[in-house]
Amino acid sequence: MTTFRLNGREVTVKGPDDAPLLWAIRDEAGLTGTKFGCGIGQCGACTVHIDGEAVRSCSVPTGAVAGRAVTTIEGLGGEHVLQKAWIETQAPQCGYCQSGQIMQAAALLKTTPHPTDAEIDAAMGGNLCRCMAYVRIKKAIKLAAGQGARA
Repeated sequence: MTTFRLNGREVTVKGPDDAPLLWAIRDEAGLTGTKFGCGIGQCGACTVHIDGEAVRSCSVPTGAVAGRAVTTIEGLGGEHVLQKAWIETQAPQCGYCQSGQIMQAAALLKTTPHPTDAEIDAAMGGNLCRCMAYVRIKKAIKLAAGQGARA
């Protein structure tokens, strides 16, 4: 069993400590906004924040988050400036990767409130989008940055 803070509340999950955090979030906590993509940490669909840093939850053992703070897309809240920017720019197409994209962008804006194109490209490079919505995603990040986004 592992106890950690999930979106601001303490939770205890019963799965094995070596099971991926992704499955504890989805199957035990019932938060399905975090998506399974590749299972090897390469696509970014499962991106969450652990103590404020963007990580791939499919590659983190649940036991590694004991006593730590984990934030999922649900933990950002529906009024987050990035989510508003995503809607305004119509960034998603199919939408499957978008929670991971938003979580990665939130981590970027936390450390770099007004990123350049190169900084956005570098930070978002590990988040894949099968629909190729990268131009709209970048536009949404720039819009959010212009509105003073804070993750």
